[in-house]
Amino acid sequence: MTDPLRVTFEVACTPAHAFATWTERLGWWWPPDHTVSGSPADVVLEGRVGGRIYERTPHGAEHDWGVVTQWRPPDLVAYRWHLGAGEQLSTDVAVRFSALGAGTTRVEIEQDGWERLGSAAADLRDRNRAGWDSLVPLFRAAVESGG
Repeated sequence: MTDPLRVTFEVACTPAHAFATWTERLGWWWPPDHTVSGSPADVVLEGRVGGRIYERTPHGAEHDWGVVTQWRPPDLVAYRWHLGAGEQLSTDVAVRFSALGAGTTRVEIEQDGWERLGSAAADLRDRNRAGWDSLVPLFRAAVESGG
């Protein structure tokens, strides 16, 4: 069994602002090299349980990334995630936003469900760790610049 991947960091904003930036402005801070097409016109997270997460190319093609499984603004969004892979190779991602006071929020990402990936689980978990590590500074910059 592969342990869940956990990433925790703080941002200088309220939980509501961090949640909104993560869910409503995903395409603004998510880097093109972490997408299917490499140059999406937009990245969309539909804000409801059952909502799609997908990218839309400039030509209108859509590539599914996942589906929202929990929606509790401004505290939690969770989704079944399969960016760049089929649904059968999905993991579960939960992102929690907790107020620490004085305009600071703790963001906790937990990614689990690695057993669905079979023998590739440990390697893919390591690659996802590197991916999250590269995304955190982009998200932090987005929320702290008012994004």
